[in-house]
Amino acid sequence: MKTGIATVSISGNLEEKIDAIAAAGFDGIEIFEQDFIADIRTPRAVGDRIRAAGLEVMLFQPFRDFEGLPEPLRAKAFDRMERKFDVMQELGCDLVLVCSSAHPKALGGIDRAAADFAELGSRAAARGLRIGYEALAWGTHVNDHRDAWEIVRRADHPNVGLILDSFHTLGRGIDPETIRRIPGDKIFFVQLADAPRIDMDLLYWSRHFRNMPGEGDLAVTAFMQAVMATGYAGPISLEIFNDQFRGGSPGTIAKDGHRSLIALMDDVRRAEPEASVDLPELPRHVPVKDTAFIEFAARGEGLAALEKLLLSMGFQQAGRHVSKQVTLWQQGDIRIVLNAETVGHAATAWNGRGTTVCDIGLSVVSAQDTVKRAAALGAKPFSQPLGPGEMPIPAIRGLGGSVMHFIDDGSLADVWDVEFLADAPATAGAGLKRIDHIAQTMTYDEMLSWSLFYTSLFDMKKAPMVDVVDPDGLVRSRALATDEGSFRITLNGAETHRTLAGSFLAEGLGATVQHIALATDDIFATAASLRAAGFPVLSLSPNYFDDLAARFDIAPDMMARMRAENILFDQDDTGAFFQLYSQPFAGQMFFEIVQRCDGYAGYGAPNAPFRIAAQKRFQKPKGMPAE
Repeated sequence: MKTGIATVSISGNLEEKIDAIAAAGFDGIEIFEQDFIADIRTPRAVGDRIRAAGLEVMLFQPFRDFEGLPEPLRAKAFDRMERKFDVMQELGCDLVLVCSSAHPKALGGIDRAAADFAELGSRAAARGLRIGYEALAWGTHVNDHRDAWEIVRRADHPNVGLILDSFHTLGRGIDPETIRRIPGDKIFFVQLADAPRIDMDLLYWSRHFRNMPGEGDLAVTAFMQAVMATGYAGPISLEIFNDQFRGGSPGTIAKDGHRSLIALMDDVRRAEPEASVDLPELPRHVPVKDTAFIEFAARGEGLAALEKLLLSMGFQQAGRHVSKQVTLWQQGDIRIVLNAETVGHAATAWNGRGTTVCDIGLSVVSAQDTVKRAAALGAKPFSQPLGPGEMPIPAIRGLGGSVMHFIDDGSLADVWDVEFLADAPATAGAGLKRIDHIAQTMTYDEMLSWSLFYTSLFDMKKAPMVDVVDPDGLVRSRALATDEGSFRITLNGAETHRTLAGSFLAEGLGATVQHIALATDDIFATAASLRAAGFPVLSLSPNYFDDLAARFDIAPDMMARMRAENILFDQDDTGAFFQLYSQPFAGQMFFEIVQRCDGYAGYGAPNAPFRIAAQKRFQKPKGMPAE
């Protein structure tokens, strides 16, 4: 399977785009005409540069407003195309994309268009070139791949074929199953894009909001299932118009694109086993059993403060590492590791941001399969020198320099007994049972990358995007979760440094975990234990509870207990949700305690503005630098 990407999909000049596309692992490139025109090199030099980078020039695009024109516009269109043929031959590219006409003077009629393409096919054949016809979703007369195919069929020329684009089909709500009736050898090229479902003008939607397969809401997998059922064996390429991508890192966006194609075609192969997908075998999406551990990098006063906080939450030091300055704290099924090492990944993380989450461990069915799938999707394996008594635990680098380790029930099952000397038996503590979810903060522009990273690797589903109101701006939030809720993560994208999330990013080096939510089966009993142990609870405005009493039918005695313990509440059609928070520590990190009732699957989003307002009372005054 050959993979490609259009130069319009990523930022930078043509040179930067070529390097990013090659580094990401693509086989080829679609040259967008504007990128070529802006470059100072000759067509031959551009083509040579692309091939020197190990890439194929797969497609030259776009050629607009060709078919159905009256004279003398028709003759001028053929003259324009002859000039593009000259460029293509110099570039070393044999296929040009012709999109259906949006010209105001274009005439309708399938036979008229077919005659134009039959003639164009003959001119192309004389030069050893091919024509690919694509139905633009906003084309004046042709805006459906079925009509485009009929024109190609009637043109009946071996050098004229169809180009399919998932956005143009799915954006108009056309059933992709209709593609199955098209002969695969007459499909010359396939372009892919996803998009969030937005009710807006098709052209504006297309030009600004497309994203990688798996990042949006369109049925891209079903589209490709239909394509592969035709016997199509050509390139699979990305054509993405996105305002965020235009301002993002070309390397990051290109890597996301390649990851999205591998994940998509793996999904297609699993959904349609009879389809011929030329892709190396890779393990399926990884089911996550639970969060095995959260590791903090901490030293000195920060370490002492974190230990004191854990004690107030009912944690006990359960073990000490056999060879490193690392301790294990435990309560229920929750393991928190504190790493005070001065070398290695934890030390690097601490040097960058002080006390911080430096590692996430997940329990999976097969740790080796997890790393294998991650590597196939472009993630880098992670390792560092082992100390005495340490086990080699499979790991990868996530995004933003993060690290993830994977533990399974095989040889890794007894890692805690092997690597740690027991200090004390586990106790019930404050009734905290498990990690409910992890919240990672990043810039808004990075959210799509993080979402794709998790959903392409793990068996997780995306919840709709929500806006979280901060007194100083909006934060976009999206939750990802396994079907059983065994692993939940929320991605919080900051658009300004003035928000709590944004200032957290500004004070450190890149995206990382900002808070950890721990689950209890009885939040009132847990709250009482926490209070008795000196837990620094986040106090809420009395106005919050007055409003809560007006919005929900809550018994007065329960409301009084919630007010006394600073417990927040939410309710939906499935169940109820209770929350309480710690005061911020280590800058703006915090813990959350939650109780889910009767299948509640949300995260208490309506409470976020009031929680944030309470947390911001602990911030330094605006403009005061961090210590």
